[in-house]
Amino acid sequence: MRSYASQSRVIAIDGPAASGKSSVARKLARQLGFIYVNSGAIYRAITWHLLQNRIGSDEEERISEALDSVALACVVRDSEARIVVDDVDAAEHLRDDRVNECVSRVSKLPRVREIVSEKLHDCAEGHDVVIEGRDIGSVVFPDTPYKFYIDASPEVRLQRRAAQGERDEITIRDHDDVSRAVSPLVKAKDAHLIDTSQVTVEQVVTQIMLRLEQAGLPIGDVQMINRAIGE
Repeated sequence: MRSYASQSRVIAIDGPAASGKSSVARKLARQLGFIYVNSGAIYRAITWHLLQNRIGSDEEERISEALDSVALACVVRDSEARIVVDDVDAAEHLRDDRVNECVSRVSKLPRVREIVSEKLHDCAEGHDVVIEGRDIGSVVFPDTPYKFYIDASPEVRLQRRAAQGERDEITIRDHDDVSRAVSPLVKAKDAHLIDTSQVTVEQVVTQIMLRLEQAGLPIGDVQMINRAIGE
């Protein structure tokens, strides 16, 4: 796995399902003028590709062979990173029911996680990025000084998931994430924890912007930041 050596600035936002990290990461990237990267989309694109080729999530040898031969590319469109699979943008298929059912199992595989890490580094090459996921600050970019862990109470997260129309069980997802043998979900020791249970996305982004400024990221006057967030 590559070490963090890019001149680009990487803001890592980790957290469990329905914690609000996607909304926060997307808005933060927009305010900073950074590229937004959703690591989960890469896992989903790989899962979709495997399903298209009728490769089961338990067929590790076939999965490795398929990943060795497929062309995965990170492209930037409308300030967001997109993953193209053999010249096909799989974005419209990432939330297919079959992908939802299989992505958790596929994402546990060491070879898959290795490839996703490589693609995330590709996305950050030459770009300032906000990357959300579950092991961005702890494993993929451990040396970035800008790390945040977004969380919320199980009750709030369950309500959010239901409002999104998702049927997956939060407790099962949590167990899978923290018990995974490779790159389990953990809060990096130097990550700043933010509980989103009782605050808005805008308030969380404000907290992060202030922390980033304190950490030395040149993002301008705090009052200008607050006005921008209010627009």
